[in-house]
Amino acid sequence: MINGKDAMVEEFVLHRIGGAGGESILNDFSAVLQGFEEQEFLRKLFLKPFHTAAQTYEFTHAVGLEYNVLHGLCSSIREGKDLVGVSRAMTKHLEDVSVHQSIKGGDLYVAKFSGVELGPAVYDAVGIYKFDDKEVFIESQAAGGSVGMQLKRGLGNLKPNKAVLVLFTEGGFTLFIIDDNSHSDFWQKEFIDHRPKQDHVNSTRNVLELTKTFITEQLPNDYAIPKADQIDLLNRSVQYFKENTAFDRDAFAQEVFQHEEVIRSFERFGDRFQEDHHVELQDNFEISAHAVKRQARIFKSVLKLDKNFHIYIHGDRTKIEQGVDENGRKFYKIYYEQEL
Repeated sequence: MINGKDAMVEEFVLHRIGGAGGESILNDFSAVLQGFEEQEFLRKLFLKPFHTAAQTYEFTHAVGLEYNVLHGLCSSIREGKDLVGVSRAMTKHLEDVSVHQSIKGGDLYVAKFSGVELGPAVYDAVGIYKFDDKEVFIESQAAGGSVGMQLKRGLGNLKPNKAVLVLFTEGGFTLFIIDDNSHSDFWQKEFIDHRPKQDHVNSTRNVLELTKTFITEQLPNDYAIPKADQIDLLNRSVQYFKENTAFDRDAFAQEVFQHEEVIRSFERFGDRFQEDHHVELQDNFEISAHAVKRQARIFKSVLKLDKNFHIYIHGDRTKIEQGVDENGRKFYKIYYEQEL
């Protein structure tokens, strides 16, 4: 999803947030590190944690977007305002919402990027990162014919406890969020205030989730459908998303479900799914290959028989038959051409 291998960290600012009533320290300067090794480290620290992020978000506010504090501050950075001053305002905003005694203090980094890739396009961006902990490492120094050692604490392979990467995309910023505690409202709601973005990434995720839930939960209630047929439908669903670059709802339903009564059931279930999950499902959208890859992992193609056998069904449904013998024992008959 996010590709930062050619991105540049233009500058960044570090502030220290005091937790549980501790005093914060706000810097009045930024750092600019242009060396190859330094940039490699900064990309690893600030952008690599987002490489596997699949869900996209956008800023929101109950009254109006102009009242979203972080959105306004990020807009200021896009407009060229001084990063130090804006980052200090971001830190104070985080302090204002970090009122619970259990919220830890830590280091807050605000970094400005150029050349961050999202799909085929490249964008400027700003990232905000909160590190609650530090690593312990040994620093060695040679002096006076001996090598000294000193224990220090800092950042190396640690991932941020909380972070938000804001890409300055057209038609509204695109957000990627990291949170080691998904229930921490102070970060998700009070500091950022976001909602899933109505784009092709979330459209792909939503339709795949809808399809899986329909096949595994709703369809068995509507029809007496064998488990092998459920797996076949799951496989056909994923295959559609892997073989096509664009989603068409009617074509998808016809190709996967084929029978009109099943298609009508799928449509009715889709209407309820939208209401229950507060999402709007699009009839047509560009398919996100990255979202398909991540979401396909939950499409199980394993047929479990008692505690004795697991049958993995990946393809031709016609090569497996189900039956019952004269003694009442259930069986599956599997046809194949060669043993691999």
